Amino acid sequence: PLAPAAPLQTAVPRAETRPPPPRPPSSAPRGRLSPLPRASGTQAPARRSRASHRLPRAFIASEEEDEQPCPACFNTWGRGQVALGGGYLHWGHFEMMRLTIGRCMDPKTMFAVWRVPAPSKPVTRKSLGHRMGGGKGPIDHYVTAVKSGRLLVEVGGRCEFGEVKAFLTQVARKLPFPAAAVSRDTLQRMREEEEEKRLHNQNPWTFERIVTANMLGMRKYLSPYDLKFKGRYWGKFFLKHRV
Repeated sequence: PLAPAAPLQTAVPRAETRPPPPRPPSSAPRGRLSPLPRASGTQAPARRSRASHRLPRAFIASEEEDEQPCPACFNTWGRGQVALGGGYLHWGHFEMMRLTIGRCMDPKTMFAVWRVPAPSKPVTRKSLGHRMGGGKGPIDHYVTAVKSGRLLVEVGGRCEFGEVKAFLTQVARKLPFPAAAVSRDTLQRMREEEEEKRLHNQNPWTFERIVTANMLGMRKYLSPYDLKFKGRYWGKFFLKHRV
């Protein structure tokens, strides 16, 4: 008998295989970032405080103490305006001072220099009729904090103190704190009178002696600023008659 014939095997056509796509030129695998190049020998810039970025470059404080001008001393010109109390100056006060001084002085022979920085302290305010709560309100405007004894404006040029005293006094009346027009000699005389009043005081019961003795337990009612300034300031008011 004949053997059974073997089943026929049909060739199945194979699917065409495409070559893999070319890899990117980077040596890093796909999906990952290549390592950053190492920068050896480089130094990061010095980081400044956030508050200094809000001030113009001319008013940024220097790291060297010798370059910082004294806020209560004249630079070169001996005529200006000094604050006799503390307070805040907003943009309206700066505009009032600029327009008044620029209108009254002679620009051919005089000039004026600001001795206070630009407004940088934010003041918040809520809208009218807003209910209580909801956190701190948005920033409404910026102000400049001024301490007692600080110079605000300095006037220079070919002029005498009598020529600038009139409009500097006019500006001082419109400020939110007491101020006065002074020259270098006037300012020195004011400080000498304060020192003489302190040295020749006849009243033994001074503020410093009463606080040091803690009479009637008054230390627990006083602020650390009262102990530092010896009671010469009441809030933002300067008590010039107190020794």
